[in-house]
Amino acid sequence: MNKNTLTGFVLIALVLIGFSWWSQKEAVKQQEAAMAEQARLDSIAKANPKQEEPVNDSIQALAKLQADSARVFFAAMAAEQEGQSVVLKNGKVELTLDTKGGVVKKAKVLGYKDYKGNADVTLFDKKDQDLTFILPAKKENISTAELNFTPTEVTDCSATLTAEGADGARIVMKYSLGDSYLLHFSISTEGMSGLFEPGRQLMSVEWKDSCRQQEKGYTFENRYTSLTYKDQGGGTDHLSEGKSDSETPEEALDWVAFKSQFFATVLIPKTQFEKGAYLNSTMHTKESHYLKSYIAQLKTPFSPTENTEFEMYFGPNDFQVLKSIDKESQFGRDLDLEDLVYLGWWLVRWINRWFTLYVFDGLTSLGLSMGIVLILITLLLKGLTFPMVRKSYMSSAKMRVLKPKLEEATKQYDKPEDQMQKQQAMMQLYSQYGVSPLGGCLPMLIQMPIWIAMFFFVPNAIQLRGESFLWMQDLSTYDPIFEWSKPIWGIGDHLSLTCILFCVSNILYSYMTMRQQRDQMIGQQADQMKMMQWMMYLMPLMFFFIFNDYSSGLNFYYFVSLFFSAAIMWTLRKTTNDEKLLATLEANYKENKNNPKKQSGLAARLEAMQKQQAEMQRMRQQMKR
Repeated sequence: MNKNTLTGFVLIALVLIGFSWWSQKEAVKQQEAAMAEQARLDSIAKANPKQEEPVNDSIQALAKLQADSARVFFAAMAAEQEGQSVVLKNGKVELTLDTKGGVVKKAKVLGYKDYKGNADVTLFDKKDQDLTFILPAKKENISTAELNFTPTEVTDCSATLTAEGADGARIVMKYSLGDSYLLHFSISTEGMSGLFEPGRQLMSVEWKDSCRQQEKGYTFENRYTSLTYKDQGGGTDHLSEGKSDSETPEEALDWVAFKSQFFATVLIPKTQFEKGAYLNSTMHTKESHYLKSYIAQLKTPFSPTENTEFEMYFGPNDFQVLKSIDKESQFGRDLDLEDLVYLGWWLVRWINRWFTLYVFDGLTSLGLSMGIVLILITLLLKGLTFPMVRKSYMSSAKMRVLKPKLEEATKQYDKPEDQMQKQQAMMQLYSQYGVSPLGGCLPMLIQMPIWIAMFFFVPNAIQLRGESFLWMQDLSTYDPIFEWSKPIWGIGDHLSLTCILFCVSNILYSYMTMRQQRDQMIGQQADQMKMMQWMMYLMPLMFFFIFNDYSSGLNFYYFVSLFFSAAIMWTLRKTTNDEKLLATLEANYKENKNNPKKQSGLAARLEAMQKQQAEMQRMRQQMKR
C-alpha cells in the first residue's frame, strides 16, 4: 500500500468519525434546545398559571376569540365546568367525546399493545390533543373549544352533541362510527343564519397534538414520525422527521395526518382545506416520552345553511387497511392514505408496492411466524436472482482460470506508461476467449435495489410489531444483548445482537467476494484490489454504528440475505470444474481466432474508450519529447 492510498484511507476514516461526531453533537444541541424551551414555558406557567406562551400570533388570537365568543353569544353554556364523556366503540377503536368542546378527547386503537405491554394503544388523551372549530360570525367569531354540549341520541357508535345559545340558536355536532377506524362527523348551525355574512365563508380549524412514544426504540421511531399531508390532486409530503420544522403549503390539502411510526390520526374535510395552511412540528426530548408536538392551522368552506363534514382516521399505518379507507369514506374521492406507509422512492417503491407487499401479505396469511416469513422472502428473492448471479459468477470464474494465460500474454507491458496498452491487450484476449470482464459486477447491481427496498419496507411493516422470533422479542425494534443507562457516543445505550450478526456476515461475504475478485486480477489490478479490501472491511464497521439502533427484523433480514449469498457463492465455487471451464474457453479461443467477432454493447464502448485514452496518452508523451 503506497503513501497516497494510506493517506486516502486515513482521510475516509476521519470523515466517517467526524460525521458521526457531528451527528451526535447536533442531536445533543436539539435536545438541549428543547429542554431549554420547556424550562422557559414552565417558568412562565409558574409565574402566571392562567396564561400560556402563544406559539404564534394566530394562536394568541385564537385564545381571545374563544373567550369572547363563548362569553357573548353562548354565555350561559360557556360556564366553567367539567365536560362529560361519551364513548363510541367498535371492535377496532374506542373514542371518547368530551361535551366540553364537543370533540374527541381520547382515542384508543384496540388489539395492539404499547411498548410497555399495556393492552390497546392510546394515541392521545385530553392533555395531549386539542381540536377547535371557529365559526366566522359577523361581530365575533364563535369557537367550539369553550362551549358545553349536551349529548343526545347516544348509541355504541353514534352520538349527537348540541350547544344551546340565545334565541334558539344551536350548534350541532353529529358523530357516526362504522365498523372500521374511520369516524364521520358534521358541524351544523340552527337559528344562526343572521349572525354570518351571506355567501361563502371559511371555518378555521385549530389542531394540536403531542405525539406519544409508542415503541421501545425512541430514536428509531422518531425517524418515521412526521406531520404528513396530501396536496389536492397531487402527492403526499411531510415535515422534517429529524428537526423542528414548519411549512405553509401553496396548494389546497386533501388531508393532514399526525403520524408516528405505526399509527396515525388523520383529519379529512369533505371540501379540501384552503391554501395557506400553517403546519408546524417541534421536537421533544427522549425523557418526555413524547416524540414531537404538531400544530395545524387550517381553513375549510362553511355555510350556516349546510353541514360542514369531516372524517377522522384513528388507526394503524397498515397499507391494506389505509387503502380500504377510500371505499369506506363518504366523500367519494381518492384519499391515498396508504401513502402514510412510506415504501421508498420510485423504483424502490415499485418493487415494494407490486412485489414485496403481495409476497409478504401472502406468506403472512398462512399464519407463519414473522421470522419465518422474512426467511422465506429471502429465499424467494435468492431463487429469482440465482440465474443472473450464477451467470455473473461464471464470468468471474472464467477470468480466474484465464489469469495465468493473461499474465503470460501481457508480461511485456510491465512499465507504468504501458498500462493502457496492457488493458487493451487484456480486453482483446477476453474477447477472443468469449469472456465479459464486466459480468462480475452484476451481483451487487442485482441485489442493491432489493436491499434498499427492504430497508424501507421492513421498518414500516406493522405486521412485525410485537412479533417475536428466536431471541428477538419484537422484530420492529432493536434486540439488545447488553444495555446500560448512560448512552455511549456513537453506540447508544445498547448492543443489538442482530446488528452484530449482520456486520459479521457482511465481513464474511466481503472476504469471499474480494478473494474471488483478487484471484482474477493481474498486475496493478491485484495491488489495487488489496487497497480496496480496507474499504470493504470498513463498511461493516460503519454499518454497525448506523444499524445498532435499527429494528431487529431489518438486521435479521440482512444477516440471512448475506448468509445465503455467501452459501451460494461457496456452492458455486465448489461445483465449478476449472479444468473443464478452461477447456471450453480454449475451444472458444480457437473458434474466435479463426472467425473473429466484432464486439458490441458496453464492452465495445469500453474498448473504444481505452483506445482513445491510449492515443491521448501517446500524444502527451510525444509533446513532452
